Amino acid sequence: MVESQALPLDAVFQALTDPTRRAMLRRLAEGERNIGELAAPFDMSLAAASKHVKVLERAGLVRRVIQGRTHVCRLDPAPLAAADEWLRFYEQFWNRQLDALDALLKAEDLAKAPTPSKGKPR
Repeated sequence: MVESQALPLDAVFQALTDPTRRAMLRRLAEGERNIGELAAPFDMSLAAASKHVKVLERAGLVRRVIQGRTHVCRLDPAPLAAADEWLRFYEQFWNRQLDALDALLKAEDLAKAPTPSKGKPR
């Protein structure tokens, strides 16, 4: 059971390691793009852009439809939702850790704060 969930998630995180692929996903979030449009902001060939798209396809992040000679890509956000769910577990962990640290620092500040002495005239 763990393996069946880990493999797709591994592919998603592996695909997201590259800044070019992350930028491509960002553009696809705005709408469908062909390979040329995805390659345009980068100094790369169509073949190089197509290789990036293949990695995104293997991760399930992109769907490609061939219309004649044009390859049109669209974002499939479902694998990102699975990655987000996985990350949210650790977000809760870190929030608990940071809340504990905050409480500890506040307690230290209170312990170091000067206490007003009673009985001294002002």
